[in-house]
This record gives sequence, structure tokens and C-alpha cells, in this order.
Amino acid sequence: MAGSVGLHRVIEPAGVLPQAAWRLDASPEIGPDEVRIRVQRLNLDAASFRQLAQKHGGDGAKIRAEVLEIVGTRGKMHNPVTGSGGMLIGVVEEVGPESPLPVKQGDRVATLVSLTLTPLRITDGLANWDGRSEQVPADGTAILFGRSIVGVLPDDLPAELALAVYDVCGAPALVDRVVRNYREPAVLVLGGAGKSGSLSLAAAKRAGARTTAIVVSEAERDALAQAGVADEIAIADARNPVEVAQKAGGADITVVCVDVPGCEHGAILATAEKGTVIFFSMATSFSAAALGAEGLAADVTMLVGNGYVPGHADFAVDLLRTTPAVRALFEKRIAGD
Repeated sequence: MAGSVGLHRVIEPAGVLPQAAWRLDASPEIGPDEVRIRVQRLNLDAASFRQLAQKHGGDGAKIRAEVLEIVGTRGKMHNPVTGSGGMLIGVVEEVGPESPLPVKQGDRVATLVSLTLTPLRITDGLANWDGRSEQVPADGTAILFGRSIVGVLPDDLPAELALAVYDVCGAPALVDRVVRNYREPAVLVLGGAGKSGSLSLAAAKRAGARTTAIVVSEAERDALAQAGVADEIAIADARNPVEVAQKAGGADITVVCVDVPGCEHGAILATAEKGTVIFFSMATSFSAAALGAEGLAADVTMLVGNGYVPGHADFAVDLLRTTPAVRALFEKRIAGD
């Protein structure tokens, strides 16, 4: 068990799992059930990147320096403020003889587990990254454990696009599962123009839901309207509970995909009694959600999107392939980065 979940990689504090650890051993030598990846690109979690960008006023050099400091200190990309990380793509360099992962040397893969639990070394100083985008060209090594999740990159998608999709692939798969427990539900997605938001809308619509999106600007509204996955789109501040409820209240299922804190109460207030709220944002305060629901006397089920549903990567890629307008949203976001 210790090897399969990476306990031997924990430096401090002793006895916790890698995700909860402050510091990991990121040395490239692998154990019998580990896999070493030659890193090519990181995808920072949206909440983490936003926090770093705001802290440093968009100064790319300072953002890059802090990412290097975090990885160098902690042996992983684990933002100490947001508690989130991201994921990466790279090439399999070595596979331990006891590894159960379905990869071989030379495979180009995406890690489907968080960088907050992935031992990571950066060896190029992030010299090819300007510090102004979530996607980070990088050279180094990463270690996967026996119970890690990894996907071989599809041949028909550019690596940057596949990485962006894999980064949020848990969201649409869970939305699909929840929607299918209802009969033609009304689904509200906060942050519907983003990566996880647009895929969640596409999944909900495919599963038979009526879909509404909350976005923050006219530009986002216009871009999302072209995708055709939202039946209604409202512009509102997701942090304003009354505004959200007035513009999109009564949803059977509300999905939070906004990468800023303070959206918990609006999601709860906009959800009908006996409804479900799914939190996918790493900016979520789960204490605020729990206490907010109690204070509002809201009889709702609240789910934490943990990023993993069996088959989630294939499901998300299929949504992208079959919904060209959503793919266009992703490509525009990547180009804008």
C-alpha cells in the first residue's frame, strides 16, 4: 500500500498522504511500482494561476519565480494559498516492473491526478514561459504512483488542447452522471464560458437538461452563445447571491465552475429545494457552503467534484470532438493565453 499511494515520497510531515504533505521527495529514481515522466508542459489550476497573477500584478517574471520557488521548496506544484495545483503532459521515460499503469516507455501522456500530489522537478528554470498563461512549457521530471491516473494523449488533438481538456475532464463526467438521475432537469452553470463550465453545459445538454449559464461579461456571453450549449445566458457577478438567484434561480442542478472565491451562497440560493449543487472550483470554501446552506435553510445536496469519474478523460474528449463550437472556445482560450 505504501508504494502504491506514494507514502515513501513524503518528507514532511510524516504519516500523511502526498497531497496533504508539505514537501515531497521528487528525486527521479523510481521505485518498482512508479513511473517517471519527462515533463513537457504544465497546466496550472485556474484558481492558482489567478491568485499568483493578482498577487504579482500580472508581472510574468515574478509569477514564474514564485512557481519555481513553490516547486523547489515543496517538491510539487502545490499553491499554499489556494491549495491547488494543476496537471501536466510529458513522455514516459521509465516504467517500474511492478507498475499497474497502462503506459510504456515513449508514450506521450497526460497525468490525470493533481500536481499537488505529484513529485515534480523543474530543470530548465521555466525559461520558455513568460509567466502570463496557465499553460507552462517546462522541462523536468514527474513521478506517478501505482494508484495514479494517466492517459495517453489522443493523436487527433494538439497537445495543448488535450491538456486543457484533461485538466477539467472530471467536471462534465460528473455532471452527466447527476443529470441522468433527474428527468429533464434545469441546470445552471456558474462560469459557463470557461473550460469546465462549457464542457459541463455540453454534457448537461447532451443528457437532456435545459441549460442556463452565468457569465461575467458581454464578451463571454457572445462567445458562449455561439457554442450553442446554453439555452439561456445571463450576465451576473457569481459572488452576488441575490443577483444570481434573481437572474437564474430555481435550478435543479447548479454547477460552480468559477475560479474566484465567494460563489457558494449564490449557487445555493439559485438551487431549488431537493436540488443538487456541484462545486468544481478550487476557490470554493466548503465551510462557507455548509454554513451558508444551513443559514438559508436550503434542503440541497452538495457534491465536491473530486476530478475523477471512471472514463472521464474519454468522455470529455468525445464531447470536444462532437461539439465543434466548444472546441473553438478552448482553442480561443489557448490562443489568448
